[in-house]
Amino acid sequence: MSTTDTTPATGTGSTGRAAGTGAAAAARRMRSLARAELTLLVRNRTALFTALLMPPAMVLFMRSSVEQIPLEDTGLDATGVVMTGGFLMVLIFVVYSNLVSTYVSRREELVLKRLRTGEPRDWEILSGTAVPVAAVALAQCALLVAAGAVLLDMTPPERPGLLVLGVLLGVVLTVLLAAVTAVVTRTAESAQITALPLVLVAFLGSGMFVPLEIVPDGLADVLRLLPMTPVVELVRYGWFGGGEADGILRAVAVAAAWSVAAWYAVQRWFRWEPRR
Repeated sequence: MSTTDTTPATGTGSTGRAAGTGAAAAARRMRSLARAELTLLVRNRTALFTALLMPPAMVLFMRSSVEQIPLEDTGLDATGVVMTGGFLMVLIFVVYSNLVSTYVSRREELVLKRLRTGEPRDWEILSGTAVPVAAVALAQCALLVAAGAVLLDMTPPERPGLLVLGVLLGVVLTVLLAAVTAVVTRTAESAQITALPLVLVAFLGSGMFVPLEIVPDGLADVLRLLPMTPVVELVRYGWFGGGEADGILRAVAVAAAWSVAAWYAVQRWFRWEPRR
């Protein structure tokens, strides 16, 4: 007499399907959060102005100042410095500054607390909230490359992969740093004040407008350890070439270290309810 095995199938197949279902559900939840945040961004004229017009305006404003800097020993010209510095301005104004205000506003309005009582996990809430401004930032970075090639006769990026890596690391880092800054920000109105230190450090010490090649070596070594300096270096290496392997690896390692430290800080101290 024959028998039939009726034992339920288990193993990697069911595990894979469960993982796939979970990933699909997470993607749907993040898509819903991103759609809601995009609607709010479009309705907020101040945030929309900051995201769309501030970076190009700053690029034009800083061009005349950069032309006064001696760049003979850097292998760059004023246009190259300003255009690559524009990537960091996009990340600072579009992603970082907007997200600090957004995270704090959603916390004070109890939106984050309500979301946490539902299905979305913590990282889905933070990531979904960041998707619209991250998408705008990536689009503006692509437009910078296109504008450089079409309008300013700049050469195409020599190492596009390195440039893309620098931008993606910058997006991840600015999102995490925005969440960290939200920890010490009590109200949305004070977000511009608490965000100011990182903005000043990024503008003055990252090599955005003053390449580190013309800074004294000891000071340059210190400035290379700042959070946004690796982004500027990777973008310039990607667009104009240059950069030894150890310099590229150092930049990636510094950006990764800051990202890990910021992620730990978010997990440890991020507040989901209003500060009393």
